Amino acid sequence: MISIQQILVPTDFSEPSEVAVKYGKAFAETFRAGLHLLHVVDDCLTAWPSEGASVVVPVTIEELEEQVRAQLQTILPDAERQRLRASAVTLRGSPSVEIAGYAQREKIDLIIMGTHGRSPMAHLLMGSVAEKVVRKAPCPVLIVRHPEHEFVVP
Repeated sequence: MISIQQILVPTDFSEPSEVAVKYGKAFAETFRAGLHLLHVVDDCLTAWPSEGASVVVPVTIEELEEQVRAQLQTILPDAERQRLRASAVTLRGSPSVEIAGYAQREKIDLIIMGTHGRSPMAHLLMGSVAEKVVRKAPCPVLIVRHPEHEFVVP
């Protein structure tokens, strides 16, 4: 039997992340697991914008974090947070390092995250956060792509 108590869904607010959030909510309901929604603000702020993500240039990192909290609230409203025993967290640092570290600290059983399916050249230049998380994570990682075959129905 599979026992999943805590699920982590890292998000960069892109379309693949939206799909991952949908999967995370479905898995949390199915397994009656706690849900953690995480966004990592890259400290250097020089990261390439995610494909499909809106680009907002804030004046300060604090303003960026406030915008992130507002987006997380939209994705995971209070009623849903209570029903799913969910939390929304914002961290600063390198996304793959922070995601793996959070999973370790919070004893996460499953990470569900989206990937962009970049071309080989883009992958070579920018790397893949999802790939790095798979290598560093202390638990299984489910990678979802958009659009692909989906088994979570509305």
